[in-house]
Amino acid sequence: MSEQFDAVDVIVAKRDGNRLSDAQIDWVIDAYTRGVVADEQMSALNMAILLNGMDRAEIARWTAAMIASGERMSFADLGRPTADKHSTGGVGDKITLPLAPLVAVFGVAVPQLSGRGLGHTGGTLDKLESIPGWRAALTNDEMMRQLADVGAVICQAGSGLAPADRKLYALRDVTGTVEAIPLIASSIMSKKIAEGTDSLVLDVKVGSGAFMKDLDRARELARTMVELGTDAGVTTTALLTDMSTPLGLTAGNALEVRESVEVLAGGGPADVVELTLALAREMLDAAGQPDADPAAALADGRAMDVWRRMIRAQDGDPDAPLPWARETEQVLAESDGVLTTLDAYAVGIAAWRLGAGRARKEDPVQAGAGVQIHVRPGERVTAGQPLLTLHTDTPERFDRARDALVGGIVVDAAAAPGAGPLVLDRITA
Repeated sequence: MSEQFDAVDVIVAKRDGNRLSDAQIDWVIDAYTRGVVADEQMSALNMAILLNGMDRAEIARWTAAMIASGERMSFADLGRPTADKHSTGGVGDKITLPLAPLVAVFGVAVPQLSGRGLGHTGGTLDKLESIPGWRAALTNDEMMRQLADVGAVICQAGSGLAPADRKLYALRDVTGTVEAIPLIASSIMSKKIAEGTDSLVLDVKVGSGAFMKDLDRARELARTMVELGTDAGVTTTALLTDMSTPLGLTAGNALEVRESVEVLAGGGPADVVELTLALAREMLDAAGQPDADPAAALADGRAMDVWRRMIRAQDGDPDAPLPWARETEQVLAESDGVLTTLDAYAVGIAAWRLGAGRARKEDPVQAGAGVQIHVRPGERVTAGQPLLTLHTDTPERFDRARDALVGGIVVDAAAAPGAGPLVLDRITA
């Protein structure tokens, strides 16, 4: 069959800083999905986009073309508003677990399509799979029934949503083009828009443990994604939140589930509660309930009730004991002072090396592995005091986990106690 364009002409156009036409974008995404455009050609185009950028209309069209490569879901038959949350990933980021049932308390359906961890960032599905019996894979019909009955679902995305993105993501990962903001934004938003939610709240992490280390670039990414959602008719807002320090007091799968259940029981670490409530308020506001009080629903047990129903609906046992690692070791403070740094990236790498994460998508994870945090930055410590506990089933991993923490823990004898803000900015249309 005769092709509408030649890949080289499209590459040259963007290489020279020109705007790609709608027809060029539609064709190149479709042709790459069909295998007509080769990997090396799409790699060259991705690099040209990284270097020369795209304007708002180009990014919107690129996103729409990726959506058009697969199916679109619709929740119109539910008869209630839908709201979703997406995090760009971090260390100890278990917020989805208490957030989804909390928002569902107020009659807002939460279709949370989540992923697995890779490298130092944890995956929501890995955390939930530490619950005995729980399953991530649901059919579309099962997902719709659970949303109608329970109001919340956390599951893996089906293969039919934006299949072009799967090819492009894998290619970007091996060609040094992951950092291109138009490609990051379109990758995230193509799946979220195809999912069919009415509203979306983005949690864009900033700091050492986040994909985005720089606040200005994180703000640019957030603004680009908010614009994409808005242009597609999805009510979209974004919070920029700190990821220089791990969220909460745990990084690891079963460890984070325990902490999430503590939050649902009305306790838990203050920062996890703060961010859960901040995102819940954003989601409820976008869904037309600006006066809802999510703090009350955590305190009185309503969110916990939805959590238990949500876990059971996916064959999990909310009362079953969660796995514990067979071996532990403590990391002790070497001097008196104030803990000024607990680097999120260092803790994430340590948890990964202990077995909580994976280097490749097909690698297994240890449900009980991870890092337990005893002291937060801004708190005083004394020499010999436990700062962290390392958990793993394979004790030969301890040495490499400790190596990851070198330089990531700083105690300063002269520093004053205190901690910085968690929410750094809010981006709206």
